[in-house]
Amino acid sequence: MGVANFSPGFHGRRRPVATGLLPPGQYPTDGFPVLSAGPTPRVLPDAWEFSLTTEDGTRRTWSWAELQALPHATPTVDIHCVTKWSKFGTSWEGVSFDTLLDGVETAAPYALVHSYGGYTTNLPLADLRGGKAWIVFSFDGKPLDPEHGGPARLLVPHLYFWKSAKWVRRVELLTTEKKGFWERVGYHNYGDPWREQRYDGD
Repeated sequence: MGVANFSPGFHGRRRPVATGLLPPGQYPTDGFPVLSAGPTPRVLPDAWEFSLTTEDGTRRTWSWAELQALPHATPTVDIHCVTKWSKFGTSWEGVSFDTLLDGVETAAPYALVHSYGGYTTNLPLADLRGGKAWIVFSFDGKPLDPEHGGPARLLVPHLYFWKSAKWVRRVELLTTEKKGFWERVGYHNYGDPWREQRYDGD
């Protein structure tokens, strides 16, 4: 995941730890560690594009301006990193993945997420539906810093945070599951923090 370091300005709001909110094996933090598999891509919003491709090759694309024109959501969620830190009550702004999927005809059960910089991660498409996932571009009321995935990242807070791909650029919908970067080197295929699904076999 690269060397951990910290970006100023990402401290969020303090929230007491309540019983049942912290998955097993995790510890709470007020910081926001930076963990990446490689160099940080620097993508200007004017050059940013996001696409969604179905199993039959149908492709939808959104420019930065087109993404901003869609209805915005402001989820406040807890996030859990596979390296065992959890951060409570994080506030984001973005577009629900349900909005992006509206009108898309697909029977694909799987998704492969691609990032600027070459990172990938896989998820069941069901985990991007039903108000469980967003493309976010703001954290704690400020534009998302590149170190934290800006200009836009995927947010899937019910899974370990490596599934919330930074610098998101496209999602492929697939009939056959294809593993992503960390999944190919031994991380769990699904990554449920409440079941401690950190590594293959957990």
